[in-house]
Amino acid sequence: MSTAKRWILVATLVLVVAGCSKKQEVGPLPVAGETGKAGAKLAYEHHLRIELQREQIAPRMAAVREACESARFGACNVLRLDQSEESGSLTVRIVPSGVEPISALASQSGKLAWRQTQAEDLADAVNDNQQQLKELEIYSTQIEQLAERKDLSASDLIALSHERAQIQIERENLQNTAAQQQRRIDTNLLQMDFTDEAHGRHLGITFGEWTDQLYDGIRDTLSMLAYGIPFLSLAFPLALCWRWLWRRVTRKSRERRARLENKDEST
Repeated sequence: MSTAKRWILVATLVLVVAGCSKKQEVGPLPVAGETGKAGAKLAYEHHLRIELQREQIAPRMAAVREACESARFGACNVLRLDQSEESGSLTVRIVPSGVEPISALASQSGKLAWRQTQAEDLADAVNDNQQQLKELEIYSTQIEQLAERKDLSASDLIALSHERAQIQIERENLQNTAAQQQRRIDTNLLQMDFTDEAHGRHLGITFGEWTDQLYDGIRDTLSMLAYGIPFLSLAFPLALCWRWLWRRVTRKSRERRARLENKDEST
């Protein structure tokens, strides 16, 4: 094996060892409620996959539903419930402080196999709704000023009455939208999917876990490349320099032997 190849092999081994030393097996983190910073308009959502024994799924879902409806961990509303013999899904909207205890209840004696947390930024939607409500109030004030005139005909009064009714409908719609937006900001959406643990072992990882592992693999590979580039940038020039010196030394040695052989032949 040439010296250049040896240097490349050493650099590769350094990369592998460095990558392996940094690789750690990490399971899903504990589920905690999320609250945006002051001024932020973020609506948080959590998605969990919980593995239990098949006979535990139905009573556990019932217990979680009862805890939500009784507000044991804070204000909570059940939004959706799906259930079959081997699995089930329960979606609730709950205050951030209640996400962790109700998740712990859901995964008790089981395994939190996968989790995902994401947030939707509602800042633009909230600002747009507030702007529409402000413009509507300005328009309503103009209509009320117009209604105070004494020279209005009966048809004008009917038209103003109709316009007032439309303004009130739009005002209620915008106020309801604002209330829904604020509810999404003040609470967390929590979807809990319950599966049979034996079925989960049979199927292996889910698509979500597969994508997470793919992301981790790409991230670790890029990390190893970034860590090893300085070594390669040093090793490769050194290998070329060593190769050049070796060829120069061996060439001089061959030339010396050739001169000696020619000298012997001439004598």
